[in-house]
Amino acid sequence: MSLAAPPVTDRDFRGYGASPPAIRWPNEARLAVSIVVNIEEGAELSLGAGDEANEFIYEAVERIEGSRDLCMESHYEYGTRRGWPRIRKALADRGIATTLNACGRAIALSPWLAQEAVADGHEVSCHGWRWEKHVNMPEATERAAIGKSVAAIAAAAGTPPVGWHTRSATSVNTRRLLVEQGGFLYDSNAYNDDMPFMHAQGDRDLVILPYAFDTNDMRFQPGGGFIQADDFARYCIGAFDRLMAEGADEPRMLSIGLHLRIIGRPGRIGGLERLLDHMAATPGVWFARRDAIAHHWRAGLGLEPWQPRPALSAFGA
Repeated sequence: MSLAAPPVTDRDFRGYGASPPAIRWPNEARLAVSIVVNIEEGAELSLGAGDEANEFIYEAVERIEGSRDLCMESHYEYGTRRGWPRIRKALADRGIATTLNACGRAIALSPWLAQEAVADGHEVSCHGWRWEKHVNMPEATERAAIGKSVAAIAAAAGTPPVGWHTRSATSVNTRRLLVEQGGFLYDSNAYNDDMPFMHAQGDRDLVILPYAFDTNDMRFQPGGGFIQADDFARYCIGAFDRLMAEGADEPRMLSIGLHLRIIGRPGRIGGLERLLDHMAATPGVWFARRDAIAHHWRAGLGLEPWQPRPALSAFGA
């Protein structure tokens, strides 16, 4: 009996396998910890913003059609009004630098938030223009969304973003468009590893910094598994402790995903504080912005220092 030929695919199921690169984090740290604070408030779909529909994903899931959903709008406003100050203080009190994964429209509406983040030493990365999927988005529409997002963040933060993460899912064009835009060092739209890797795109490459949905406060949403603040803390501490142990032999990276309107609630912020205290008390941790991780990974692979370049095609603001 003859065996069928293996299917043709561009997917990589092996990764580094048993031969990961011999890259060490700064100061011989075992683990790079990336805290990602998602800024989406004001970028959610809203008829009041001229969008085609209202957002309906929140802790109380309800569709309001044909009129503004003032209730949903206020849920999202809580993130910037109360959630951000709590998260900002928790990070500042511990001297932890993070990456803000920010939607362009959210930052255009709340530029002060980006300014506060930069003053605290955080990176402002790009989460698209609106909080929406890019899959099946026409190429011209996606190109324009990337351009508007970069312009809005550059205006508020003082420098353009070098990182990208689309609300799942991306389009088949996203990474090519990021390279054509010319200013992106890394992309976080991957969930397939616990260490960075490279993606070749034409004559350029992107550092891929895998993200995670399990070590993420989104699991406080209905059916997500987190109820009490300690659910978040205990789960993330378990992931942290395991990756710290593995980091003795191979490079490891841990992403912790936060949302202003979720972990910023008074009944949940304590879980973040307990997690941060546990990690900060453990020797051998590198708390790092994602741009710093990407630069360090490139250098560890012996690649030339990354520099932005002019866009290969028009990206309108």
